[in-house]
Amino acid sequence: MFPLGLVHFPAVPLPLQVFEPRYRRLTEDCLDGAREFGVVLIERGSEVGGGDSRFDVGTMTIIIEAGFNERGMIRLDTVGVRRIRVLRWLDDDPYPRAETEDMAAPAMGESERAAFEAAEIRVRRALALRAELDEPAVGFNTRLDDDPARALFQLAAIAPVGPADQQVLLAAERPLDLLDRLVSMMDEELVVLASRLSGN
Repeated sequence: MFPLGLVHFPAVPLPLQVFEPRYRRLTEDCLDGAREFGVVLIERGSEVGGGDSRFDVGTMTIIIEAGFNERGMIRLDTVGVRRIRVLRWLDDDPYPRAETEDMAAPAMGESERAAFEAAEIRVRRALALRAELDEPAVGFNTRLDDDPARALFQLAAIAPVGPADQQVLLAAERPLDLLDRLVSMMDEELVVLASRLSGN
């Protein structure tokens, strides 16, 4: 397991720079095996040194490519594969480990697709307003996957919300729950952004 200060979603790339000895060991073990590890958001604490508190829903992530430099730094290109739930944390020696189970893959039917379209309009509008304010954000014209289940998580990943809200989206049991929450978040964000653009 790789606890981080960010939320990682399935179907989303995640580049990593690995330098802490225990995570170099984790990486080496993964490269010798299935090339997968779990990523979870740190609830309290730091990425370095341990002693953190972690959320129990995360993403199983696969290593696509690994590079090593002369200083011992490992560069990883990874991508999220599926959501996982931590059933039990194990000893952190030699690195964080846990017993996990896979969460259900999202089923995107007609209702979910309609809700997705409504959410996507709001997310892209919020990103466009952020761009007008010269605030760093993912481009509002970012292309999503043609597969609706993959696009669902990609939309959540590009939405201009913080890690706590992203964690709520990742942990949503059903696609409609995720989309309803995302629409609500974006409606609030659009009001704030519009007010800032108008100078109020």
